[in-house]
Amino acid sequence: MSMATRTDTQSPVLHVADSHDLIRVHGARVNNLKDVSIEIPKRRLTVFTGVSGSGKSSLVFGTIAAESQRLINETYSAFVQGFMPTLARPEVDVLEGLTTAILVDQQRMGADPRSTVGTATDTNAMLRILFSRLGQPHIGPPSAYAFNVPSVRASGAITVERGAKKAVKATFNRTGGMCPRCEGRGTVSDIDLTQLYDDSKSLNEGALTIPGYSMDGWYGRIFGGCGFFDPDKPIRKFTKKELHDLLHKEPTKIKVDGINLTYEGLIPKIQKSMLSKDIDALQPHVRAFVERAMTFTVCPECDGTRLSEGARSSKIEGLSIADACATQISDLADWVRGLDEPSVAPLLGALLGTLDSFVEIGLGYLSLDRSAGTLSGGEAQRVKMIRHLGSSLTDTTYVFDEPTAGLHPHDIQRMNDLLLRLRDKGNTVLVVEHKPETIAIADHVVDLGPGAGTAGGTVCFEGTVEGLRAGGTVTGRHFDDRAAVKDTVRKPTGALEIRGATANNLKGVDVDIPLGVLAVVTGVAGSGKSSLVHGSIPAGEGVVSVDQSAIRGSRRSNPATYTGLLDPIRKAFAKANGVKPALFSANSEGACPTCNGAGVIYTDLAMMAGVASTCEECEGKRFQAAVLDHHLGGRDISEVLAMSVTEAEEFFGAGEAHTPAAHRVLGRLADVGLGYLTIGQPLTTLSGGERQRLKLATHMAAKGGDRFVYVLDEPTTGLHLADVEQLLGLLDRLVDSGKSVIVIEHHQAVMAHADWIIDLGPGAGHDGGRIVFEGTPADLVATRSTLTGEHLAAYVGA
Repeated sequence: MSMATRTDTQSPVLHVADSHDLIRVHGARVNNLKDVSIEIPKRRLTVFTGVSGSGKSSLVFGTIAAESQRLINETYSAFVQGFMPTLARPEVDVLEGLTTAILVDQQRMGADPRSTVGTATDTNAMLRILFSRLGQPHIGPPSAYAFNVPSVRASGAITVERGAKKAVKATFNRTGGMCPRCEGRGTVSDIDLTQLYDDSKSLNEGALTIPGYSMDGWYGRIFGGCGFFDPDKPIRKFTKKELHDLLHKEPTKIKVDGINLTYEGLIPKIQKSMLSKDIDALQPHVRAFVERAMTFTVCPECDGTRLSEGARSSKIEGLSIADACATQISDLADWVRGLDEPSVAPLLGALLGTLDSFVEIGLGYLSLDRSAGTLSGGEAQRVKMIRHLGSSLTDTTYVFDEPTAGLHPHDIQRMNDLLLRLRDKGNTVLVVEHKPETIAIADHVVDLGPGAGTAGGTVCFEGTVEGLRAGGTVTGRHFDDRAAVKDTVRKPTGALEIRGATANNLKGVDVDIPLGVLAVVTGVAGSGKSSLVHGSIPAGEGVVSVDQSAIRGSRRSNPATYTGLLDPIRKAFAKANGVKPALFSANSEGACPTCNGAGVIYTDLAMMAGVASTCEECEGKRFQAAVLDHHLGGRDISEVLAMSVTEAEEFFGAGEAHTPAAHRVLGRLADVGLGYLTIGQPLTTLSGGERQRLKLATHMAAKGGDRFVYVLDEPTTGLHLADVEQLLGLLDRLVDSGKSVIVIEHHQAVMAHADWIIDLGPGAGHDGGRIVFEGTPADLVATRSTLTGEHLAAYVGA
């Protein structure tokens, strides 16, 4: 009897070892979970669902996966554990039947400039071995084809002790494939001189435009008194030597007004003081200057391939390793299939298996040289899956976080097949998901709720999909919801004209995006939606691009600091207690001294993901004990920051804590569907969709908003079926107030609700990049001429 058809009524137990078929959780109280007890069948696909903030992640990631991770860490020797952070045991009474958990989440991949899709999935390693065996001319070992390995040549004497000592001359050579000019980054940075000074002015007239370099301070005295050039002469009249001294002169001792100083040219000086620092750690005005002054251009020596000349010259059947990495993966797989070389047969087999996994998972449109940092959350998650598909581990637990994020209905089918394949290998698959198409394939469903935040945290339903449909839970009621196509659509007030767009895979696209309406851009993953919208609509005057990228410097930030909500709250506390507002900031005077107001202590583990453990002194409250003696409306500042948006809106709305400025911001957060968020939770813990909705709430407050064109990138990510309606209401209100909204989206409810649809395709990668339909949703359903049209027609039941 095969695993897939096995029924759950156990045959008489043949062996006691076969009776552990459940993961049992009793009394889970992590975050908002209220004493949750459930039993999850092993070697089955279990989907966890429920409105945003109902506690799905707390149960799956915060309890089951976290404890599994902690128990694995305990198997290492005490010596190794000394280097690892001590993970606290999740708050749960009993956890039984756990197996090793592998987390496949949507955290963006490290944006290291040398990390590519190929290096992140070991595909590059296999290609390098292939080229070192078959490449003509032969240039060296696999490292000679690696753009992360520099070439090294060294020579010296080594002493060999044999009877009488004698020195032997030796040279050491290592051939690497790194391009010497750009050091394997593919781009070289240049400084735009026009951003450093205004050449029509003299130094004394304030020619330098670098922040902090005014002529009134020390720099003025150094530049004025160094004697290398005349401070009253306009820079464009400088001689070659004077200009060289101003920009490039090496550190030189000079004397100004009897004081010994060092003079150094502008470029080496700002290189050290600004350009070599982490850009996120710079002050905002300095960061803005660096972003203006630094220009990145494709490396002229390697043409952006990152590889040295030698590595590019070695070819297999006319293709160099640089060409192979630049080829679309689906085409590269066909090329590998055509190589017939018995000596490397096992290697070709493994390489082909990995490349085929890419195609199967719907990522065949990527190329191996694509930077890992440029992948979207959903793409990054699918790239991580590739590593596990070929794995020979079984009986492990795979935990997925919304694997369908960023997938077109057409691609969701493929993702479902993959999840089932992992299950059929004998693994337990746990998926946190909102899309009905994926919930439908579950063997077991756990629905959490009924509400979000403090109103959630209980199990409303567990059982089969049929049971969920029949049950009265929020998810069950909305499971078969279908949005209808609008009868009447709004008339556009103008158009954004895009002409000849060629970013990434776009084939010279001409399109008019209507303004003053809700326009939806759709198409299968990789068809060129983002390239069209982000690449061709300049994020300049009046265009607000609200994406899901991480928010800068977000470890200490939270929704309260990001939206400016904390300012009125601090002032209200300060006024009520007669002290200064800075005390109520965890980034200022009120901070707990042990963790500097972060609430957690970060352990950075060089090559593994870092871990945060709660600060023992303030117990994660982030403030000094003395600050917590001050109250407003009977609550201290840490209790206020622990409130959800909905609670805080009530708290600041009336009574002693009445603060209109804070109340307004909270109203906007509730509007975008973030009522369940805690106002003090770090931004790093938010999902991509939550970050996007937070940015949207902040932009909605901007002045002069009527001219705004809002560009949203999949705003339904992480939204429960019931919350999508609220989002559609919000988009409608934005459009009705005179704004234009352009949405990149796969969710059929949003498509049906649009005034205008632009569909890209017909396929992904070089099979896409063309407009296959533009018009109203009703026309798209009627013609059914594209993949999107067919899925939308099936969805609205036309």
